[in-house]
Amino acid sequence: MTTAAVPEPERSPAGVQPTSVRPTRVRYTIIALIFLITSVNYADRATFSIAGDAASAELGLSPVQTGYILSAFAWAYAAAQIPGGVLLDRYGTKRIYAGAIAIWSLFTLLQGVPGLVAGAGAVTTLFGLRFLVGLAEAPSFPGNARVVAAWFPAAERGTASAIFNSAQYFSLVAFAPLMGWVVHALGWRAVFWVMGALGLAAAAAFYRFVRDPVDHPGVNAGELDLIERGGGLVALDGARRAAGAGFTWRRLGRLLGNRMLLGIYLGQYCINVLTYFFVTWFPIYLVRERGMNIVEAGFAAVLPALMGFAGGVIGGVVSDRLLKRTGSLTFARKAPLAVGMVLASAIMLCAVADAEWLVLSLMTLAFFGKGVASLGWAVVSDVSPRELAGLTGGVFNMFGNAAGIVTPIVIGYLVQASGSFDTALIFMGVHCALTLVAYFGLVGRIERVEMPA
Repeated sequence: MTTAAVPEPERSPAGVQPTSVRPTRVRYTIIALIFLITSVNYADRATFSIAGDAASAELGLSPVQTGYILSAFAWAYAAAQIPGGVLLDRYGTKRIYAGAIAIWSLFTLLQGVPGLVAGAGAVTTLFGLRFLVGLAEAPSFPGNARVVAAWFPAAERGTASAIFNSAQYFSLVAFAPLMGWVVHALGWRAVFWVMGALGLAAAAAFYRFVRDPVDHPGVNAGELDLIERGGGLVALDGARRAAGAGFTWRRLGRLLGNRMLLGIYLGQYCINVLTYFFVTWFPIYLVRERGMNIVEAGFAAVLPALMGFAGGVIGGVVSDRLLKRTGSLTFARKAPLAVGMVLASAIMLCAVADAEWLVLSLMTLAFFGKGVASLGWAVVSDVSPRELAGLTGGVFNMFGNAAGIVTPIVIGYLVQASGSFDTALIFMGVHCALTLVAYFGLVGRIERVEMPA
C-alpha cells in the first residue's frame, strides 16, 4: 500500500478551474443537520444510562447485569461497522444512512416494553433490543465521515468533523436533563418512547435534505469549485457507481496492514474508553458514588458535556487554523490531540477528590480535553482511500467502539469488586496515555492512502 506524496491541501483535481462565482454555503446547513441527527444518535445510546438506576431497582439488576446491558449496544455496533461501511460504499450514503436512523429509532422506542416484564426475561430482552440498536446505528459515523469528505475541503474538514463529533456532548447537554425529568415524572420506560419518536423525525429530515454536492439543487458553481479544489469528493456516491469500487478481503487486509491507519484505529479505541464511560456509567456514578438523585445527576452531567462540546469545536477550529498556517496536516491534527489527552487524564484525580464541586470540575476538565483531542474522524476523512471511504470509516469505528464492549463490563466488574469507582477512574486515565502512544508511536505522517488496483 502506498500513500500520496503531496499533502492533500496542496492538491487540485485535474481539470478543475477556479470560478469567480460567489460560493453558496449549503455545506454549513448540511453539517448542522448532521450535528442534530448525531445528537439524537448519542441520546439514544444514553437512554439506558439515564433510565438505568430506576430500571435496575425495578428489575433487580446487579452492577454486572447492568454492565452487560449497557455494553449490548457496542457488541453489535462494533461488529457491524465493516458491513455498514461496505453498504455505504456500495449503495451510497443517502439510502443506507436514512434507513439506519429509522430502524435504530424503532428499536429505541421498543426498549420501553421490557419494563412491563419481570426477571431474567426483561434482562434478555433489554440486551437484545440494545444489541439491535447498535446493529442499526453502525453506518452512522462512517456515513458522517463520507458526508464530510464529500462536502468540505481539507482546510475546513477538521472543524466540520469536530462539529458532528461534538454532538456526543451536546446531546447530553440537551437531552440529559430532559430524559432525567421524563424518568422522574413519567417513569423510565417513557424515555425510550420519546427518543424513538424524535429519531423517526430525524430519519425523514436526513432523507429529504442530504445528498452529494453535485446533486444538491442549492449548491452553485462557486461552492462546488471551492469544495472540489480543496480536495472534497463532491461526487462520492456517483464515483462509487462509475468506478464499481467495493469490498474485497484483500483491500480490508491492506487497510489493516497500514501502520498509519492502525495507529489511528488504536487511538480511537483508547479515546472511546472515556466516551463510553460518559454515555453509560457516568450518571450512575453520580447517583451511587456521589449521592445525587437522577434529576440532579441529569443536570450535573450538563457542564462536563457542555465543555466537552466546546472542546470538540475548539479542537477542530484550532486544527484547521494550524493547517492553514503551517501546511502540515500531521502537526495540525496531532498537536490538539496531545494537549487534549493530557487534560483528559485529570479524570484520575476524581478518585482522590471528596468535594462534589471538585469532582465535577475535574470531570469537566477531563471531558473538555477529550473533546479537544477528538479529531479522529477528521483524520479518517483526510486519509481514507477515495473508493473505500465507507469501509475505512467502518474499520475505524469498529476499533473505536470495541471500547463500548469492554468499558461498561470492565467498570461493572471493577465497581462490584471494589465497591467504588476509584479503580475505574484510573482505568480510564491509563487509556489517555495509550492514545498518545498510538498517535506518536505508530501513526507517523498523516496523508491520504492510495489503494492499488
